[in-house]
Amino acid sequence: MNADQTKTLLTRLGIEAANPGACARDWLATAGEEIASINPATGGVLGRVRQCGVAEYERVVEESGEVWTRWRMLPAPRRGEIVRLIGAELRGAKENLGALVTLEMGKIFAEGKGEVQEMIDIADFAVGLS
Repeated sequence: MNADQTKTLLTRLGIEAANPGACARDWLATAGEEIASINPATGGVLGRVRQCGVAEYERVVEESGEVWTRWRMLPAPRRGEIVRLIGAELRGAKENLGALVTLEMGKIFAEGKGEVQEMIDIADFAVGLS
């Protein structure tokens, strides 16, 4: 994949040059040290992730606990439907996400798509359990 194709892919996936590294209900404006994602084939930087600090971490933990409290009260079929929708989103983005795995991990494209397929398979399995 050349530089223009890489930039187009990252844009389609909403990946910026620098990205927040913590999400509560929304992405947090993290300001910590940046970690670079390197393409092992070229050594080029694909993007950076800003780490969160203690305060942001505590917010993520607190809000995840609140969401878990609501999530556990949903009937299993409703939770299964949400997981099914997540799997559908992964299916729709499989080509783009597979290409991203290829860039980040140095795998061939078929293996990158296979990694995404594993996530889809786990979602399908979880739906079956609900």
